[in-house]
Amino acid sequence: MAPTIQAAVAVLAELDGKEYDLQEKGYELIDGNWEAKDMGSSRHGGVGTRLIIRLGGFVESQRLGGVYGPDTTFQIGHNERLPDVSFISAARMPEEGETDGKWLVAPDLAVEVVSPSESWAKVNRKIHDYFSSGVQQVWLVSLEFNEIHVYDSPKGMIVLGEDDQLTSEKLLPGFRCSIRELFQAPAGKTAIN
Repeated sequence: MAPTIQAAVAVLAELDGKEYDLQEKGYELIDGNWEAKDMGSSRHGGVGTRLIIRLGGFVESQRLGGVYGPDTTFQIGHNERLPDVSFISAARMPEEGETDGKWLVAPDLAVEVVSPSESWAKVNRKIHDYFSSGVQQVWLVSLEFNEIHVYDSPKGMIVLGEDDQLTSEKLLPGFRCSIRELFQAPAGKTAIN
């Protein structure tokens, strides 16, 4: 059984004398080590939230399953990951439904809003981890280029820009979302890249 985040952070604090704030960081368990997940900017959170609103509304209205935010932990192989947005289809939802613990099933869809500080190696590792655990589709959101990279496999990807519509007939038949609207700042303000 993996150690709790609190226990791991307490050990780290004891070893290096630093203070760790569990409220400010999310932690993922990767290869037996707890790694702090980079906390996103307001733009990161805004784009992620706009996607959750659109995706969640559609999934609920069609009774397709559940949509989850960036504080939901999934068992992904031997790792624990926190995708920024995720979807589990009703067909794959465990009989007991949502629990107070982490999801022991991989989501059907995992979305990562890529932080500027994340290395390609780290992002690529996430893609491979997700697909090897049964995820059907991965969306990588690029804040730098206002693009979404849609992966149907670790090597099968298309890039969607601001003039495109985000769809997923495979998982979310009928879902359509304007990429431009996802990257548009609220109240008519211009986003800063």
